[in-house]
Amino acid sequence: MKTTIFILTAVLLEYTACNQSPVKMDFEKYNPSSTLVVPEHKITKSKFPFIDVHNHQFGMPAMDLSTLTKEMDKMNMAVMVNLSGESGNSIVQSVKNIKDHFPKRFIVFANIEFNGIGEEGWTEKAVKQLEADVRNGANGLKIYKNLGFSIKDKDGKLVAVDDPRLDPIWEKAGELKIPVIIHTADPKPFWDPMDEKNERWMELATHPGRKRSDTDPAPWQQLIDEQHSMFKKHPNTVFIAAHFGWYANDLGKLSQLMEEIPNMYVEFGAVIAELGRQPRAAKKFFEKYQERILFGKDSWVPEEYTTYFRVLETEDEYFPYHKKYHAFWAMYGMGLPDFILKKIYYKNTLRIIPNIDKTLFPD
Repeated sequence: MKTTIFILTAVLLEYTACNQSPVKMDFEKYNPSSTLVVPEHKITKSKFPFIDVHNHQFGMPAMDLSTLTKEMDKMNMAVMVNLSGESGNSIVQSVKNIKDHFPKRFIVFANIEFNGIGEEGWTEKAVKQLEADVRNGANGLKIYKNLGFSIKDKDGKLVAVDDPRLDPIWEKAGELKIPVIIHTADPKPFWDPMDEKNERWMELATHPGRKRSDTDPAPWQQLIDEQHSMFKKHPNTVFIAAHFGWYANDLGKLSQLMEEIPNMYVEFGAVIAELGRQPRAAKKFFEKYQERILFGKDSWVPEEYTTYFRVLETEDEYFPYHKKYHAFWAMYGMGLPDFILKKIYYKNTLRIIPNIDKTLFPD
């Protein structure tokens, strides 16, 4: 922060020395255009049809899906996985809407209602509800970050991610042969001091509600360790660690975890910027774990998908990310070969998420 202010101050002094009016701006607004001239391949449509395993479409039970599918077609998205299916009647109505209009294009995941955990019969009730949701058309289970962040039991105690009272739910998911995608914690810098050394400073400054600490709600490493403990306790259940498990910036550590936890898959929703700034290391990781990486985006902003396609498919150099507060650094393409792209885009997902229509894909 101090270094940045010094640079901007020097610029103001230079302008003044040249008898020009000083330019005043906040650091957040400073966004110079690169003068680097390199080949560009701005891809708006993926090379192969893909499945987005990390999307949120609230209100799907009554949604007009025609507009959504038109946007999907533009980018070659064959199937969208809606992780926000909720439970009970919401699942029933979402599945009906899909079957009535676009039966091949959407998959719905169920969610757990955690209110009342610890009360007599709560666990059994949750397991039965999951079974019912799967019978009614849910093809996976999504766990939000409120598990570990804010969910409390009947006694007001924060519920750990690996709380044993939840074990029957994860076991049942394995029996039903549906994957569990889980978001635990957030990027580690959200827990670090908000000073000139924190590379997520701008994001925290513009979104102060994202700042965390060891007591709000718990240490980062503790939450992450609880997640991995849960994965290891249930080897017959497929888990998808959302956002690369927040280790996209430490692929060596993530590689270690992939070896330790063979039932863990990863998806790169909202962390493509981490992969794009280390293309050589990221490509090696994708080569090594090409069977266990899924395509995920997270937020539904169609114009942002081009960044993902560009990182995956091209060897472009030094191009910007689409949100400066997420990543102020430049991006580079990995240039993945077709056989790996197909696995990332759809083949891996077809193996672990049931009832996706395989006729939508080339082979």
